Amino acid sequence: MAPAVPLAVLALVALGLGVAPGLGLAPGCDYPAHRWCSSRDTAVACQVESRCPSLPRPAAAPVQLSLYYESLCPACRDFLVMKLFPTWLLLPEEMLNITLVPYGNAQERNVSGKLDFMCQHGPEECLGNMMEACLMHEAKNFSTYFPVIFCLESGSSVTKNLEACLQIYAPEVDSGRIAACVQGDTGVALMHHNAQMTDALQPPHQYVPWITVNGKHTDELQAQAEASLLGLVCHLYQGEKPEACGGSKAPKLPAGCRR
Repeated sequence: MAPAVPLAVLALVALGLGVAPGLGLAPGCDYPAHRWCSSRDTAVACQVESRCPSLPRPAAAPVQLSLYYESLCPACRDFLVMKLFPTWLLLPEEMLNITLVPYGNAQERNVSGKLDFMCQHGPEECLGNMMEACLMHEAKNFSTYFPVIFCLESGSSVTKNLEACLQIYAPEVDSGRIAACVQGDTGVALMHHNAQMTDALQPPHQYVPWITVNGKHTDELQAQAEASLLGLVCHLYQGEKPEACGGSKAPKLPAGCRR
């Protein structure tokens, strides 16, 4: 049933726009006054959208959050496990869009025509970064691979628990394909891409975890994300707020792993 339009609103619309009730408002409006607010398309055609409070609001854009991190950095693991994953679980998927970039403070080198990587916390971290990049590549769906990454980062070993984490959170993902990615050219190409994304940051990252929100990084946004990520996302989202946005305070995380 079309939304009811108060007669007073119809009269004000007609008077305000200098037309008689029941007549079209604009060249594209062939509807009687009682149908002007029946849908958003009709309201737009008749140029009365702002006078139709019963219309559903357009879908708001999700908050875009990118996390630049490294797999063995303690502060990165704390943020991902204690802040980012719980916030993602609490909010509807249309509210928050997350991009994960495992690379951090690594360095890319060309050795005899082949790319090689040196990581802040050693070779095991390079392996962890590439495993998570390959996992994302193979699983493709964020809701499939993020719980597995949470499992890896919250467990005793990022690099040795892949099979167990897949069995729990994503048994449909083939661990053999991930291993082949890590050991082959695809894993190197994925890490090169992450290196390019990280090196392109403006301002350049000074530590990890390095957080951008809607494409921007500032000290204030970083501090707000670390203090209360849920509160920050709820504040920035322009659509209807879910019940989870009642407010959240949490202790400040430890300082990041500096370059």
